[in-house]
Amino acid sequence: MAVARTVLPALLSLSLTVVPGALPGVPAAAAVPYDGQVRHESALFNVKATGNAAAQEFTVDDTRLSRVSVWLGSGAATGTVTAQVRRVHSDAGSAIASATVDLAALGGAGAGWVEFPFGDADVTAGTYHLFVQATTAEDGPVAWYGTRQAVPGSSTSRNYDRAHWGGWHAEDTARPAFHVNPAGGERCGETEPCYVPASALAARTAGLLTNGVATEAVLPSFAVGASYVDGSNVLRLPSGRWRYLPDGASQSAVVEADDPGALAQIEESRAWLAGGREPRAGAEQRAAVQRALLSMRALLKPSGAFAAGWSPPWEYSWPRDGAFAAAAFAVTGHAEEAYRILQYDARTQRADGTWEARTTLDGSGPPDARKWQLDGNGWVPWATWQWYRAAPAAGRDERLRELYPMVRAAADFAARSLGPDGLPPASPDYWELDTTTTNIGTAAPLLAGLNASADLAARLGASGDAERWAAASRRLSAGIAASFAPLGYQRTVDGKHGRDSAVAFMAPPFNTAPPGLAEALDSTHRALLLPNGGVSPGNDPDFSWGSYAWTASTSFFALAWAGTGEQTKADRVLDWVLSKRNGLGELPETVNGAGLPSSVAPLGWTDALVVLTVQALDGSPQPTPPAPAPAAAGG
Repeated sequence: MAVARTVLPALLSLSLTVVPGALPGVPAAAAVPYDGQVRHESALFNVKATGNAAAQEFTVDDTRLSRVSVWLGSGAATGTVTAQVRRVHSDAGSAIASATVDLAALGGAGAGWVEFPFGDADVTAGTYHLFVQATTAEDGPVAWYGTRQAVPGSSTSRNYDRAHWGGWHAEDTARPAFHVNPAGGERCGETEPCYVPASALAARTAGLLTNGVATEAVLPSFAVGASYVDGSNVLRLPSGRWRYLPDGASQSAVVEADDPGALAQIEESRAWLAGGREPRAGAEQRAAVQRALLSMRALLKPSGAFAAGWSPPWEYSWPRDGAFAAAAFAVTGHAEEAYRILQYDARTQRADGTWEARTTLDGSGPPDARKWQLDGNGWVPWATWQWYRAAPAAGRDERLRELYPMVRAAADFAARSLGPDGLPPASPDYWELDTTTTNIGTAAPLLAGLNASADLAARLGASGDAERWAAASRRLSAGIAASFAPLGYQRTVDGKHGRDSAVAFMAPPFNTAPPGLAEALDSTHRALLLPNGGVSPGNDPDFSWGSYAWTASTSFFALAWAGTGEQTKADRVLDWVLSKRNGLGELPETVNGAGLPSSVAPLGWTDALVVLTVQALDGSPQPTPPAPAPAAAGG
């Protein structure tokens, strides 16, 4: 009996549109051997043993049978699925080839193309039957998908349903999706996905392809069974072929392994990595840093715009995210990429010295009316200082002078924004939500930015600027000590909005840790820790982040503890973050309550934080902008 189409509604979204012009397995005429068809919009047959199975008649004119593939949907997470090639559909003894796959090994409940390897079984040209049956103790359905639309030259399929038909029943309108000896685009992972566990669909994206100009997201459904060619953004597919974004192209191409264009791209990206500084950490951390750097490079546009991620809501440049990326590029010896981001910041700074919350990647302006965020006036000067400290000494003063008008405008606005209490006004910060009173997510970055600006001014001989911003820094530092420190650096000075992971912004490499910060870090981490092991950005009683851990907020603590000498704590948090990388080694934005990567992967901000943390733990921490000396008595 045919399975109702509603059996696996959540998995039907995997019935992706096939690439135009590529319909592997659909015969052009009846004279062509029927050895497959690609359509799979309907759940046709329940194939759960012992009462159900299905078989599809096919013909071959070859002498070898290497593999078959079928499109399955399973609500069961455990059990096995067996495919056999039989001479007689109902006779197990007539099988000439058999293979079994384990549902748990496939990732559990899910849907997509499943390949069954036969190891080059000998066959003679003729007609055979592809038999499929699943065995599971779970109640969830296991269905063979296909189409009820006409397929030229198709052969008979058969449904075994002991309860309904009493045995085998021939089907004239059901055409299961299958391939015999799939090759090229018929292999899963090329034009259509391999079997995708439902758990993988918690994320929007899974990886990135790039040619230095264009970027393309790897969808989770096409990341299954794939891996990057080491040191590159070229994807090795389950078929063994490669997917990459050729130079000058805006869409990826699937090519044979060792394709000259792909090889040239691999060589170039490896040379870029080698041109920087790699940490001396263990293999896992080095691999994580390498992947993070390549992903950040893929998110960096030639203009200097740095995309937060590569899915439409993330394809904008935030000054905050770009600042962290610039710092990570700088500390790893990629000064040019860091400087490109800062040049973009200079071009997109508003006339009053502030920045929009985000801009389109062409730098033409904001995509909407989202309110601007004052913390950018701290993050950008801090990133400029980090670039300057890490850049080659030759020529860096001249390059700094090109950025200095941006620094001056940003620091002057920050200094003017301070009130009688020494604090800046309420402004949206990295939460991108308004607060009614000053928040630590704005105050701490502004302190780092004023200290950085004052030091840069002194290095260029601009003593007036340096003194003015040092005075502002002292006022802000005193305001933070008076208003935030007694509260354990909670989110807002009124103490009404709970803890905030931005407490970490008071630690190196942003600010010299003030007295009492160690306890504030510990208590805030405890307050924000979630059952999945990560942390929430905050616990404001008026706003819930739900059960999702944010990898950036979690990484704040790893970086802060690395910068304050708490290596054991930093290692523990970093290990958790790295454990949440997906199958391609990419770091996601969030981790859901079930502990699975979700939202976008990679997230450039988290990539940068991991790079900075590993470098700090490796003994190569970023410096912290120096706080100004106390003002002279009576000064």
